[in-house]
Amino acid sequence: MDRNKVIIKTSIIGIIANLFLAGFKAAVGLLTSSIAIVLDAVNNLSDVLSSVITIIGTKLAGKKPDRKHPFGHGRIEYITALLISVIVLYAGITSLFESVKKIVHPKTPEYTAVSLIIVAAAVVVKILLGLYVKKTGKAVNSPSLVASGTDALMDSIISFSTLVAAGIFIIFHLSLEAWLGAVISIVIIRSGIEMLRDSLSDIIGQRVDSSITKEVKRTICTFDEVQGAYDLILHSYGPDLLIGSVHIEVPDTMTVSRLDRLERKITEKVLAEHSIILAGISVYSQNTGNDRASEIYTDIRRRVMSHEYILQIHGFFMDEETKSITFDVIVDFAAPDGKAVYNEVCQEIQQEYPDYKITVTLDLDVSD
Repeated sequence: MDRNKVIIKTSIIGIIANLFLAGFKAAVGLLTSSIAIVLDAVNNLSDVLSSVITIIGTKLAGKKPDRKHPFGHGRIEYITALLISVIVLYAGITSLFESVKKIVHPKTPEYTAVSLIIVAAAVVVKILLGLYVKKTGKAVNSPSLVASGTDALMDSIISFSTLVAAGIFIIFHLSLEAWLGAVISIVIIRSGIEMLRDSLSDIIGQRVDSSITKEVKRTICTFDEVQGAYDLILHSYGPDLLIGSVHIEVPDTMTVSRLDRLERKITEKVLAEHSIILAGISVYSQNTGNDRASEIYTDIRRRVMSHEYILQIHGFFMDEETKSITFDVIVDFAAPDGKAVYNEVCQEIQQEYPDYKITVTLDLDVSD
């Protein structure tokens, strides 16, 4: 499956469907003097622009890597999603102003059976389009398509609300068009803000989904020599490209040649099963054949984990020749003062084992 072709094909389908809906809604809205239907038509046009931007962004993101951008151009898709969120937000703000004008200077709408049938048909089309686009977006991991699909489903609810307002007017002769337009605008603005927040989070660099990191670590630990996988860092260079590094814990008896073979196998397996490139694999040496080291590790682990906000201790190694003990700790981001927690751990362990030089590395909680 060619991911870019799927995204472009889906976007083209969205463009055709939204142009069709925008034309009919605009005509019906003008004929019936319905501000809500006209605004709904404008929203369909904004969806068309979103699909066009998605196509352009996908084309640019698909460019081959070059000297200036050795990891490709995949992050352009995040910028595309950001632009779409801005368009949605702008459409919501402008439609809110128009709705307020109609509230101040009301105009009585006129409904016909044909207009209501068209709006009802639009609801069905939007639901089908939204489900299709969102499902496809999730399948190919496209933030832009997922956003467009969600927006389409929201539009179907908005159009359904227009039908409700029409029914209220026909039965009770109470016009809620302008007020409904204001509600529609607020919903659009809220959706735009949420989309903007998510897009910015992708650009800034957010935590990789725990299901991915846990599966990668599980794959790494399938090798008998690996006693644990820690500090997995994954950098996103687009929705379909993750590059990262990891620490593995292996017995201190392993030779360099065995370790080299192991690292190559891990890299190959992670790439084959998860399509993730491990650019670096670092090593924690695990004490073997040393009962005292095991006893001390058990004691230190108990003491460290008794501290609030400590999530993990790993990478423990005791060197009797240099009389040193090293290990890493992870402090929860929720800690009011992570540095203070770290210092408490260092001081306590050093006091308990004064004959050893204690070196504690403070790791970040980068992955689950």
